[in-house]
Amino acid sequence: MVLKIVLIIVFSFQTMIQLTRPILPLYASDLGSTTFEIGILTAIYAFFPLLFAISAGRIADRIGDRLPVLFGMIFASLGLLMPFFIHSVWCLFVSQIIVGLSHIFIIISLQNVLGNAASKENRDHYFGIFSMVVAISQFVGPLIGGYLAEYTSYSFTFFVSAMIGIVPIIIAFWIPAIVVQDKGKSSIKEGKTITLLKIPMLRKALIGSALVLYSRDIFVAYFPLYASSQFISESKIGWIIAIQGLAMVPVRFFLARLLAIIGRERLLLISILVAGVSFLIIPFTSSVGWLMFFAALMGAGLGCGQPLSMTTMYNASPTSKTGEVLGLRLATNRISQLTAPILFGIIGSGAGLLSVFIVSGLFLVGGAFITHTKEEKKVIKYN
Repeated sequence: MVLKIVLIIVFSFQTMIQLTRPILPLYASDLGSTTFEIGILTAIYAFFPLLFAISAGRIADRIGDRLPVLFGMIFASLGLLMPFFIHSVWCLFVSQIIVGLSHIFIIISLQNVLGNAASKENRDHYFGIFSMVVAISQFVGPLIGGYLAEYTSYSFTFFVSAMIGIVPIIIAFWIPAIVVQDKGKSSIKEGKTITLLKIPMLRKALIGSALVLYSRDIFVAYFPLYASSQFISESKIGWIIAIQGLAMVPVRFFLARLLAIIGRERLLLISILVAGVSFLIIPFTSSVGWLMFFAALMGAGLGCGQPLSMTTMYNASPTSKTGEVLGLRLATNRISQLTAPILFGIIGSGAGLLSVFIVSGLFLVGGAFITHTKEEKKVIKYN
């Protein structure tokens, strides 16, 4: 029952977000924003979550997960409703700040609920299903958003997104309000979140998670601009981004089997490499068919990173600090989501959109090898 509640809420919420995220740069561009300003707009979504993610995790540990999800969904819906009534760039900024803050309370608490409901043996499966549902929403959201933007308007797309929020707001009342007490002795002192980084598995999961999430955000932020410059319609842009999300579904469904065959470390390396190479190739074609193919490859590569990092961090965290650890993971993700759009906004303004894809792809490929090298050194050191 708990699993079903979490999956319905996360699917509805992620559909709301994914329905508007690919439309956001097009809406901002239509209102006169530059490439750099769009980079700032994309980054602002991550700024305040970066500051409050760990606190949101602590709140979930102390008061339970029901209220953070409920109030998060209410404010997210209100934030997405704003651009329907006010057509200005500053309104988009305010909207993204509200939605970004709401996002951390919702996602941390839902992951915490799921982790508490699962056993160590089936936690990979639970988080894999969770991530699979997120991936399905990443297919459904951009697809609906693309057609709505093309046949209605950008602002009406935000209105539809906000209305979807009614469903998870109602269902949030059925989330169990459980506060987990630590039954063992923890070496991590209260209030010292930075000391969590002493746990090697947490550090490794943080790096992999940040690599995966920043590349997804850069693609969603800048691919619509590239595709629009190639005279590709909004609905086709929506399809291409949706295909990327759809490709994550089978990878996450068979995640447990892939782990058994390939192994956790090698699977993470291969997945990031596939995503990075696809990122590099995408701007060298304007064919919708090839763009769908490489977007699918990129989605398949990125599909492994998030559930692997979630499970690794939850299993390695002290019992009474699972929410705080998930908050630390989200804060690290937000650092990459904050800095990457600004950095690539500057790069794109100076050297063109092509450079955004090349530099980001190289960074992703290089990050995969650096992470793998560090892991090998750890194995030698601790064995």
